[in-house]
Amino acid sequence: MTPWVFVGICLAGGAGAALRFTADAWIRSRVSMRFPFATAVINVTGSFVLGLVTGAAGSHLLPPAWFAVLGTGLLGGYTTFSTASVETVRLLAAREYRPALAAGLGVLVIGVLAALLGLWLGGLA
Repeated sequence: MTPWVFVGICLAGGAGAALRFTADAWIRSRVSMRFPFATAVINVTGSFVLGLVTGAAGSHLLPPAWFAVLGTGLLGGYTTFSTASVETVRLLAAREYRPALAAGLGVLVIGVLAALLGLWLGGLA
């Protein structure tokens, strides 16, 4: 990895985190519910785009350096497994079992399907 790719990953990671923060705030201002909808949307869309980027890189449509910057940096900063986990545990602690199941298992399944669709559209699957 070149120093420029490393810097690109770092900058893209910061941009992804800022994008996540902005998307989360925008979604929460429009949708109010116990289910962590904003985090779910962020993780599912991130899974889809990472699948797309991975498919494009695997099909040699995207150079490896750009795959690292977009996949590891931007989308690594954008998606948030730890927040999803904490929100699911908080729902369990509040005895909100159905939303917890949907957040923990449902979003995982939908995220995997979104990644598969992205891989397919990106030309890898």
